[in-house]
Amino acid sequence: MSLAISILLGLVGIICFLGGANIMIRGAMHFLPKEIPAQLVLDNLVRFLAGIYLGSGFLCAYATFHAESIGNIIYFPGLIVVFSGMGRLYSRLEIGPAGNYFDIIMVVEIVIGLSIILLKCLN
Repeated sequence: MSLAISILLGLVGIICFLGGANIMIRGAMHFLPKEIPAQLVLDNLVRFLAGIYLGSGFLCAYATFHAESIGNIIYFPGLIVVFSGMGRLYSRLEIGPAGNYFDIIMVVEIVIGLSIILLKCLN
């Protein structure tokens, strides 16, 4: 079970490193139409959240290599991943679907997070 938890946490860590760095480098304006003037507050907020996303990668990397010794702390990265999927679900319900790709990511996030929590419960 610990090996499965470590593999899932490693996968989440890689996703956090790559996703956080990508958004940190690009900022909010990359995702908006070119005609829109610079949105300074939005860009600041997006890069702040990207920093949290990137920093979560370090948490997951640490948890990956210390899964057996850190005990119940394992639940927190699992909850983070579940809530990220729930955020996508809330966005989908509130605003509408962003596309099949993002729906698949949403399901994968919820399943990975719940798997981490369930595997820790059974361990």
